[in-house]
Amino acid sequence: MVKTYLRYEAHSTFGVIASPTGNAVFDHSGRLSITPALESVIVWDIKKGTQVARWSDRDNTAEVTCIARSPNGKDYAVGYTDGSIRLFDLTNNAVNVVLNGHRGGISALQFDSSGTVLASGARDTDIVLWDVVGEVGLYRLRGHKDEITGIAFLASAQSADTALNASASGHIVTSSKDTLVKLWDLRAQHCVQTLVTHRSEVWALAVSPDRRLLVTGTSDADLHVWTIDTEKLEATAADSTAEQNWDAIREYGTVRRAGSSRVVTVAFHGTGKYVVCLGADRTAEIFRVRTHAEIKKKLERRQRRNREKNKKGSDDEAVAGAVEITAADELVSFKLIRTSAKAASVDFDPSETDSAALARRGSLRVLIGQNNNTIHVWTVPVPPEGKTTKQANLPEPSLQSCVEMPGHRSEPRALALSSDNELVASAADGSLRIWNARTGACVRTLECGTALCVAFLPGDQTVVVGTKRGTLQVFDIPAATCVETLDAHGGAACWAIDVHPDKKSIITGGADKTVKFWDLQLVRDADAGRRRLTLEHTRTLQMADEVLALRVSADGRLLAVALLDCTVKVFYADTLKFFLSLYGHKLPVVSLDIASDSTLLVTASADKSVKLWGLDFGDCHRSLLAHQEPVTAVRFVWGTHYFFSAGKDRCVIQWDGDKFQRIQKLHGFHGDVWALAVAHYGNFVVASGQDRSIRVWDKTEEPLFLEEERERELDELLDRGLEEAADTPNDVDEAQRAGKATAETLMAGERIAEALDLADGERRKLAEHAEQMRRMPHLNPPLPDPNPILAFEKLSPEAYVLRTVERVRAADLDDALLVLSFSRVLSLLEYIDVWARREWNTPLTCRILFFLLKSHQNQIVATRSMRSRLASIRHALRAGLASQRDQIGYNLAALASLKADWEANATAEFFDDEAIQKILDSQVKKRKFVGLKA
Repeated sequence: MVKTYLRYEAHSTFGVIASPTGNAVFDHSGRLSITPALESVIVWDIKKGTQVARWSDRDNTAEVTCIARSPNGKDYAVGYTDGSIRLFDLTNNAVNVVLNGHRGGISALQFDSSGTVLASGARDTDIVLWDVVGEVGLYRLRGHKDEITGIAFLASAQSADTALNASASGHIVTSSKDTLVKLWDLRAQHCVQTLVTHRSEVWALAVSPDRRLLVTGTSDADLHVWTIDTEKLEATAADSTAEQNWDAIREYGTVRRAGSSRVVTVAFHGTGKYVVCLGADRTAEIFRVRTHAEIKKKLERRQRRNREKNKKGSDDEAVAGAVEITAADELVSFKLIRTSAKAASVDFDPSETDSAALARRGSLRVLIGQNNNTIHVWTVPVPPEGKTTKQANLPEPSLQSCVEMPGHRSEPRALALSSDNELVASAADGSLRIWNARTGACVRTLECGTALCVAFLPGDQTVVVGTKRGTLQVFDIPAATCVETLDAHGGAACWAIDVHPDKKSIITGGADKTVKFWDLQLVRDADAGRRRLTLEHTRTLQMADEVLALRVSADGRLLAVALLDCTVKVFYADTLKFFLSLYGHKLPVVSLDIASDSTLLVTASADKSVKLWGLDFGDCHRSLLAHQEPVTAVRFVWGTHYFFSAGKDRCVIQWDGDKFQRIQKLHGFHGDVWALAVAHYGNFVVASGQDRSIRVWDKTEEPLFLEEERERELDELLDRGLEEAADTPNDVDEAQRAGKATAETLMAGERIAEALDLADGERRKLAEHAEQMRRMPHLNPPLPDPNPILAFEKLSPEAYVLRTVERVRAADLDDALLVLSFSRVLSLLEYIDVWARREWNTPLTCRILFFLLKSHQNQIVATRSMRSRLASIRHALRAGLASQRDQIGYNLAALASLKADWEANATAEFFDDEAIQKILDSQVKKRKFVGLKA
């Protein structure tokens, strides 16, 4: 009989506020922060510090790399490391669109001014423009040789009414790590200018709201400023015969920054009066854009000084050259924000886009996402209108609010579960946090040293932490204080803590080559007025090398100690006499555990292996190559010989210790997995990793079969190989089709092919029946039995094919149609003819027809039999489009009439009679009496 297991499914993830790989942005109101959190996006209420919503997709496991806010205020584009883009709606927290077109992680996203076109850049050096409304890719631009770092739209002055028009007019500017900045003409889909002045990677790019200035940031200490000739861009966009705009972007100069590290981000304020430059050295420098009046005064002062120098005999040419305005004259350093850690992103409050709102508030609000799992909002005072910075005497920027509590500043290295499995203790460098295991809420936050191990003491009211300095810190959870600090290992690291099964003592092991035993005693705390637990050292076991891990058996009989010399020593816990020496690992054992029946010992080593030992004779039952990277933790499930192992290969694996087989892999981490804890009887598993996340997997009632699990893993590998084989890039053209072959597109193509085969078979049966009726009408042959699927759906073959195509995602339709063979394409054209005559979903029919004609042009032209079919389709489509055009025109006229009626009824006209009379009187010519002489 085949043995079955129960599957573990991901339940929750907590401990992450903001992951450093993505950028945090304000919402349109400035009240919320849209923050990347590994594979999810968290919406934080900045003032309250609480989580409002979490955006995630069950089909996604990739990490968030980029977030862009749409001008409509509700849509947000999120880019991932696998090259996919998802559009989330802030109002309902749901995924609206999924776009796949890149072969590398998304590095830049930007909406146009209308919010209907999205431009994306990735590590695959491509720029793709997407139709957000139609949910399709428009085209791909190629020309850069390294990762895209910035994208900015230079939209034309004429507003576009549709996404197609918006993507066919205007320009975009892109920057890359290949040191180049390119200007692209969206109408020609071609690069029209390349800036080659930079001598290092271009890390950031920003365009002023009035499209006049372009600022780029590189690895040097200067900001490069460029001027944009908008008149030349408009002239070129309006007249295709105009002179090519090779010099539409001209160098303006450089501006010296306060820091010397590379630029992370550059952004303009909505008013265009301020620019923020985020550096990699914990500084965010804000520059002020001077007004024309200020520049004029500065120019006059410079000319006056130059005249004075000229009087003293200086060169006239040098004086004349010094009068020119440079970028340093227009952009001046305003304020400097110093962050507590390296910053990952910066964003201005979008509710301050007009000067009036900024003047009323009197300050800028800047959102900074930091690399230490925090987000901060800073307030920067600005001078009122008509006053300079010196006259206003402004204070320094201040921290207004932050979100810090629900996460560690560094990666948690140790985990512990309470006896009732309700609380989780996670310890990191400088902090100890207590979490609710089911809700993920942070219950307590305590300061501690560099924690290496942690354990709950009996009663679950006290937590003991072993630190890198060899101290034991005892924390009282209800009081949220450190009640005692003991020097346990003489300054050497305390690597392991275990509570004795009798609940009366604990055992610690450290780098001072000792194992120490501590008794738990109750003492009265004079400050708290109640009794608390304290530790008293009783015995010491001297070892031959540093202690890395230890564990006491459930019956309290044996003590297993892992040493730095790659061996495991087993002692009798009561007498401390030596019992067994287990050797076989090539690298030190970093974690071990003993089964609940005290008969089996499992050890995890840095040599990527896990070994199972019998505690009767010390024999090695099996050595398993558990992970692709060093194993970091291992834990048994109580009452069984199942155990979990965690490693630096970013996964947690469940094993059967009796059959020596892998049961299940638990994925989700985006870094090394450091700690592991298993609930009583294995109801859930908790793990923490390098990405600062704490993940919980719940045991479900779904049965798991090993053979099916291995087949599923092989299918995933096969699908990944098919995607890589099908998605072969073509580097010939500068502008190409946007799209990427994925497993979803392959399966969608197969579904369309199956629907075509089924419908063709049904139509053949109906045609044969019609032929029989024509030849032998007196026999009256019965109708053939319909296909069960069509009978159940109550659909005709043509309607069934159309419904199958409609169920394909719009972004995947083009790649799904490429899967079809040419014979199926001819069959699909027959159905398109029927859809066109019956006017079924005319927009989708036109899209499929145009794509097929473009993709299979040579084969269709060479097929003579298709001429009549195409003529029929053309005639039917023209008639259908004409009727729809008339209907749309009628509806637009009706809406315009309704709008005019509403405005007439809802608008009250006010006339100032006195003002009107004055205007009339001024227009009347006054009489002039002239005397005439005879």
